[in-house]
Amino acid sequence: MKILVVGGTGMIGGHAALHLRSLGHDVSIAGRNPPQQTTALAELPFVQGDYIAGTFTKADLAPYDAIVFAAGNDIRHVPKGGDLGEHALRANGEAVPAFAKLAKEAGVRQFVHIGSFYPHVAPELMASNAYIRSRKLATDGILALEAPGFKVCSLDAPFVLGTIPGMSLPMFEAYTQYAEGKLGMPAFGPAGGTNFISCLSLSEATASALERGITGKAILVGDESMSFAKYFELFFRAAGNDAEVPSLDQEHPMLPDVAIYTGRGNFVNYEPDMTLVSYRRNDIKRAVKEIVDQYRSAA
Repeated sequence: MKILVVGGTGMIGGHAALHLRSLGHDVSIAGRNPPQQTTALAELPFVQGDYIAGTFTKADLAPYDAIVFAAGNDIRHVPKGGDLGEHALRANGEAVPAFAKLAKEAGVRQFVHIGSFYPHVAPELMASNAYIRSRKLATDGILALEAPGFKVCSLDAPFVLGTIPGMSLPMFEAYTQYAEGKLGMPAFGPAGGTNFISCLSLSEATASALERGITGKAILVGDESMSFAKYFELFFRAAGNDAEVPSLDQEHPMLPDVAIYTGRGNFVNYEPDMTLVSYRRNDIKRAVKEIVDQYRSAA
């Protein structure tokens, strides 16, 4: 299958691209900027484009059998001085369905969207939280395009962690330094917890959705639910640090309240439905070790 991964220069899309290539697919990646040259992503054909600005054309997308869209925007992508809600509604709620419509018009036969778990686990927040609403609008807009010859689905993921060899990921580099005790910060996790999934599990789910031709579904994926304290403890233990990592009802500098949309102190705990797509489970500890092993030498 000839596949274009939009957002393929980042961690989630890049991992999916390399995984799909390992399965024998003909994979290209797309993004605003070329991939980091220190990664295997630099070996893949690259299509430069900005889906928000509408720079992709039908001619850009026509060569592909399928598109994996892994370029949804969150707080990390808001322009300096911009408003998260306004940006998210435009980038996710409007631009993502518009891009999927362009793909359909270009003759692409399959579209897999990497979405967010929040509309599933916290639907009551959609009215007050523009980011969560934008994610639901993106998924609903894509699914509304389903038609004979155009299969569409959304894999709605929780917190995603992982790495790509050679890729600089500042957040996980900082997590590793924190776990090694190099940042001078107390060891703790903010109260509450959530579900997590590894890049590898999500890449396998993506491949499964493509291979099975899943369509018309918004699928809640995930792996392990755990407290934020347990999550940080995995980094400490992978770094060989046996410090106690308690759960404290206070904001964490490396996982601030603004990044926990369900609210500090709340626990999102669920078991994903594995009937539609398949992927490995219980992969978080391995993924954390992989991250720490990669960034310890650079820390």
